[in-house]
Amino acid sequence: MNNFYEKYADVLVNYSTKVKKNDLVIIKAESYLAEPLIKEIYKLSIKNGAHPVVRCALEGLSEIFIKNATDEQLDFVDEISKLEYEKADKIISIGAPFNVKSMANTDSKKMARRSKATRELSKTMLERSEKGELNWVIADFPTHALSQEAKMSLDEYREFLINACYLDLDNPVQKWIEIGEEQKRIASKLNGTKKLHITGEKTDITFNVEGRLWISCDGVNNFPDGEIFTSPVEDSAEGEIYFDFPAIYRGNSAHNIYLRLEEGKVVEAKAESGEEFLLSMLDTDEGSRMVGEIAIGTNERIKNVTGNILFDEKIGGSIHMALGASYPETGGKNVSGLHWDIIKNMKNNSFIYADDKLIYKNGKFVI
Repeated sequence: MNNFYEKYADVLVNYSTKVKKNDLVIIKAESYLAEPLIKEIYKLSIKNGAHPVVRCALEGLSEIFIKNATDEQLDFVDEISKLEYEKADKIISIGAPFNVKSMANTDSKKMARRSKATRELSKTMLERSEKGELNWVIADFPTHALSQEAKMSLDEYREFLINACYLDLDNPVQKWIEIGEEQKRIASKLNGTKKLHITGEKTDITFNVEGRLWISCDGVNNFPDGEIFTSPVEDSAEGEIYFDFPAIYRGNSAHNIYLRLEEGKVVEAKAESGEEFLLSMLDTDEGSRMVGEIAIGTNERIKNVTGNILFDEKIGGSIHMALGASYPETGGKNVSGLHWDIIKNMKNNSFIYADDKLIYKNGKFVI
């Protein structure tokens, strides 16, 4: 078991964030359940000559805050958190929930207000990342809550995570480098594209991606990884799109979402369940009805929905579209406290065209 934690930490520290001497490293953990991995990350950071600081949350604090905070408290962002995002050289965030549904019954409007208040932190992180001032990565530690959501035993889920991250290989970093090279080949073909057209079940939508950069995701900011993405021109999305995979956000979910967009903005939104939550998230702020990202999942080792977006958005043969904040490194300009990735299966009678040329058919690239 120690070998797993050591290998996992090695990838996050030495590959994903490239921790080096004198770096200020913030290690953020959702709970103490991730203790074995936290310790390995901390130890490696020390060995690399860095200055690691651990921030480990307590279960239930977020729920207590949302349920009891006044509007003034919801709008308040402390100076210590701001300073961390402004000064950290590396941020390694580890998800390790006790209960993935702990926020399911909280007031969605209060959650939206809090997201709006903290959006400057995300904006700072993304802008500093674009400038090369900050490296960050999000990863998960296998817990009972995550395994239950995925309908697996804990041992099964641990093996699933190891497999999805290629941590079963002697040299997982080399594998991620190879994945990155192939994805960069595809991204290079998409760079320079003006129009993206996606069709499928209840779906016929176009995006202007002219001047936007397509980026290969190969284990640097997310782990596991496996996607190619960009941020479309903000006012360009036109048409309709249907998402058949469950859309989960902060312990809440909406199923079978249908969206219609005009001039880049969601003007109609429906869901078979969770529609009230969907609408409240769309009304988070002025940027939350815009498209912040369009991405194509490429991780063939992730085949089924687990209820964990870190894994689900990477499913080979899927796409996801994020409502809200875009990524500055792609050229995206939309700012929002929301960034909600919603996933669509593309394996059956589904196509993607770039400047009217077929590039993707039924879950596979054809370029």
